[in-house]
Amino acid sequence: MDRKLLNSELHRLTVQEYKTRPESGLVLILDNVRSAYNVGSAFRTADAFGVDKVFLCGICAAPPSAEIHKTALGAEDSVEWEHCDSTLEVVKRLKVGGFTVISVEQTRNSVNLSRFKRKAGEKIALVFGNEVDGVQQEVVDESSFALEIPQQGTKHSLNVSVSVGVVLWQIQG
Repeated sequence: MDRKLLNSELHRLTVQEYKTRPESGLVLILDNVRSAYNVGSAFRTADAFGVDKVFLCGICAAPPSAEIHKTALGAEDSVEWEHCDSTLEVVKRLKVGGFTVISVEQTRNSVNLSRFKRKAGEKIALVFGNEVDGVQQEVVDESSFALEIPQQGTKHSLNVSVSVGVVLWQIQG
């Protein structure tokens, strides 16, 4: 029988070590994600995959928040974040900064996630939309392209925090 590792045996980075590690070139943009629990979960997943920064846009919940902390488990302290009023302005700013901006959305010309390969050294900003309407159309229009998570069931979407995990796993893999 195999023994589970203790947290002390995992050799995880401290918050300070996380903040001073080499950049991954990967950022998240949360476009009007209303649920503080989903925002917290996105922070925790971002920390797990070494994301550099999370942009909380529009009506996104932002730290400090008991609900965010409950699901982030402190990742809101390790992953840099910024609250911005306009998702579109953040997208434009990141594009000028050399980022490929990718909306995670179902569009007529979306790229299947299983076919996407990140280029070495490519800086990527992933946009995830809110729980009801997804990514705003004007943001999709300004994005380099859309990435779609393949699905086989009867539902047309995943919870935004689940989508963050699926996409980051594929991109980092």
